[in-house]
Amino acid sequence: MVFSSPTFLFLFLPLVLACVFLAGRRLRNPALLAASLFFYAWGERGIVLVMVVSIVANWGFGLWVAAAKRRGGGRAAVAAAVIFDLGLLIVFKYANWLWQVASDGFVALGGSRPAPLGEALGPTMLALGWIDGPLPPDWAIHLPIGISFFTFQALSYVVDVYRGEGEAQRNPFTFGVYISLFPQLIAGPIVRYKDVAAQLVNRTVDVQGFAWGVRRFLVGLGKKMLIANTAAHTADQIFGLPDAELTSSGAWLGLICYSLQIYFDFSGYSDMAIGLGRMLGFRFLENFRYPYVAQSITDFWRRWHISLSNWFRDYLYVPLGGSREGAWRTYRNLLIVFVLCGLWHGASSVFLIWGLYHGAFLILERAGLREMLERAPRPVRHLYLLLVVLVGWVFFRAEGLPEALAYLRALAGFAVETRGGFFDAAHYLDPRLMLVLVLGLVGCTPWLEYAVRWREGHRGLLAGGLELAGHLALALVFLLSSMKLASGSYDPFIYFRF
Repeated sequence: MVFSSPTFLFLFLPLVLACVFLAGRRLRNPALLAASLFFYAWGERGIVLVMVVSIVANWGFGLWVAAAKRRGGGRAAVAAAVIFDLGLLIVFKYANWLWQVASDGFVALGGSRPAPLGEALGPTMLALGWIDGPLPPDWAIHLPIGISFFTFQALSYVVDVYRGEGEAQRNPFTFGVYISLFPQLIAGPIVRYKDVAAQLVNRTVDVQGFAWGVRRFLVGLGKKMLIANTAAHTADQIFGLPDAELTSSGAWLGLICYSLQIYFDFSGYSDMAIGLGRMLGFRFLENFRYPYVAQSITDFWRRWHISLSNWFRDYLYVPLGGSREGAWRTYRNLLIVFVLCGLWHGASSVFLIWGLYHGAFLILERAGLREMLERAPRPVRHLYLLLVVLVGWVFFRAEGLPEALAYLRALAGFAVETRGGFFDAAHYLDPRLMLVLVLGLVGCTPWLEYAVRWREGHRGLLAGGLELAGHLALALVFLLSSMKLASGSYDPFIYFRF
């Protein structure tokens, strides 16, 4: 069940809000847990058991760590939790890819290709009674939606308990809410246990906070439905063209559309999650801070998917030694972090390359490029950032390495440019797309945030007019988004597959 669906907006959300508020203080967490599990099972059905197993196991690991710490230990419990959680992630997210990579490697070494994964596992699964007959030839392990997000949350909980940054949660229902909370379950932000531990036990909702949450949700809904989805339609068309039909101008338009799509799609969902959390009394940290206005790749990663960047910094980069052990070890640590960051997004060679690509630029900036950039004019720094990030998105979007390289050739001007041809950029630039491009490019900058801050600090006719305009704009956003929902328009979502 996605936020941008009529079922969620007009049925699930009103019922959940009513049930949680009527349940009272003692029953609101069990009610919220039941609603969150139902929300997940709506699309994943029996796979919800994977999440339930993760909840029960990590609740037990937390209690084990707390008990071991009182005896001066705890490392074995943390190690067990890491092995379990990463094992769960590897089995469900990477097993298909790893089997394919291993099979290709075996063939490259002169061996015969192993049987498909389903054929190899079928007899064992049949003997255990997990299946009733042979698996189909194209069988693959199902990827549970959001498994990367709730697994990272579970890991951060166990580590925080070990570090003394949070108390072990003894109530399984309360812990279950932390792992499965539906506003951020599917696509984050990755919520750290220490940031919401007190709110899980004691939280309040007032009219002002609830209204703020509604406004923030509507902003995110507008980003998703009105900008991201329109840009996605053109991006998917252009990225889906055969190599021979892709022109340079079309390739650049497709890449710009995809860059707007992924930002407004993901930041819009984060806005909706933060708004929903506030409606329920939770305060989630921000996940985006206008990344396309950054001046370097280092700055970009302080602004893009902040919860993931902070997670890798605190639970991987710093434990590896961070930047404390000399330049070469710092470069090694950055490369490890971004290789894993790329693979976190997906089991594919293009995600691996995307991670290596960003890691390489972070190393270059550490090695001296950042000082050169700081001496350059601001427009030059911004152009550098946009060019690096946009080229990186090609690997993120492409189906495979050959497709990515072909697209890069078109961007570089090596495509056959057919003036006025059917697949030129002009073919796609209708008034609706041009309006979305303008709104998207403006919306990537913090001008609206500055206007809101100015209004909050001033009184008078102008400030009152801006406030009224803001309310009318949100009402229009909701109306237009509802119309698109009712029409069953194109509604992809990028981060579901992660």
